[in-house]
Amino acid sequence: MKWGRVGCRGVPSPTDRMTGFLGSFQHHIDEKGRLSLPASFRREGQDQPFVLVHVFPDALTLYPRSAWAEVEGRLREVLRLQPQARPWVLRVTANACEVVPDKQGRILVPQRLQEAVGIGGPALVVGAIDRIELWDPARFTAATEAPVPDAARFMHQIFG
Repeated sequence: MKWGRVGCRGVPSPTDRMTGFLGSFQHHIDEKGRLSLPASFRREGQDQPFVLVHVFPDALTLYPRSAWAEVEGRLREVLRLQPQARPWVLRVTANACEVVPDKQGRILVPQRLQEAVGIGGPALVVGAIDRIELWDPARFTAATEAPVPDAARFMHQIFG
């Protein structure tokens, strides 16, 4: 038998909560370029720095330090095995920036990155398991409502 950590009145302690970034939240980028992260995302990120990067066409991706370390390893591997990928890797890393939530849980989203994906004002903050994505709400709706070939196969493969 394995003993688990128990909190107040037999309720599992906060260390037993689910991990990962889940859900979507409508937030607003203010005139200074600051975006508030949802409280649950701040808890999951444990006040660590994030790396904000523009890789996918319609969204910015926010990686916590641990997930970014894995991405860095894969970038190094690509450079080692495929030197012709260097310009692409440079483009990605040149536009990446480290962001640290302030005491109110806000991060600064540089103007050039906001413009790259068409966000400014309303922004959808989406949990993507090990990372967070920042979307223009209309673009997110269009992207997720589009038909997905083989969706039934993916669904059964993942959920049984």
